Amino acid sequence: MTPNPIRKVLSIFRKHRVRALLMGGQACIAYGAAEFSRDVDVAVLCSQGNLTRLRRALEELAAEPVFVPPLEELYLLRGHGCHFRCQEPEVAGLRIDIMSVLRGCDTFEKLWDRREVVSSRELGRVNLLSLPDLVAAKKTQRDRDWPMVRRLVEADYFRNRNTPNPRRVDFWLRELRTPELLAELVRRRPARARRLAAARPLLSIAATGDLERLGEALRREQEAERAADRKYWAPLRKELELLRRTHRSRAARR
Repeated sequence: MTPNPIRKVLSIFRKHRVRALLMGGQACIAYGAAEFSRDVDVAVLCSQGNLTRLRRALEELAAEPVFVPPLEELYLLRGHGCHFRCQEPEVAGLRIDIMSVLRGCDTFEKLWDRREVVSSRELGRVNLLSLPDLVAAKKTQRDRDWPMVRRLVEADYFRNRNTPNPRRVDFWLRELRTPELLAELVRRRPARARRLAAARPLLSIAATGDLERLGEALRREQEAERAADRKYWAPLRKELELLRRTHRSRAARR
């Protein structure tokens, strides 16, 4: 395996002109909220042309599917993920997870328009989900995603709080999950907080400075998001189980 197999995968995606946005742990690293990951998680444009280019890239990587469903528009547009394991020696064992529709996020075209383009020594030139979109995508039912949501927003806040623009302030007001920081921001930006309180009612609690109540409100907000994610995935999980049974049955008949 090469010293940086993820860079190799992304370079092959660029070579084949795959329209894809890096997300997941590698995107978190790029935004300064380190999360160890040896996988490549991408959102892709679900069009016939782009999927053809994607298949060519996966073929060059000798990437084999490891789970159902197959890489088809039908499943990607339903919200499923398609999963591959690379066999090409330079990237052997690396997993690639592909999605097109993300719960709580806009269409891929809008995500693409808002993307961040960064260049780094580790990954080269990369198209990333914007930070707000990455935060939205991380609001899942999984325990491990919520500390990362908190770190992503905190890292952006500490990096930019002395020279913020209005859009960034609104992002922090909508997404900060640290009671002390959120209360501090509301004290500093009361007018903007009042304007956003209808969309995020706990901002009114933050304005009182009651950190205990604010912490509880943040926990309730998190649980509501996790419940929404479980509801979203429930029918998709049933579809996956049916696909697995069908796949096993066909394999047994061969």
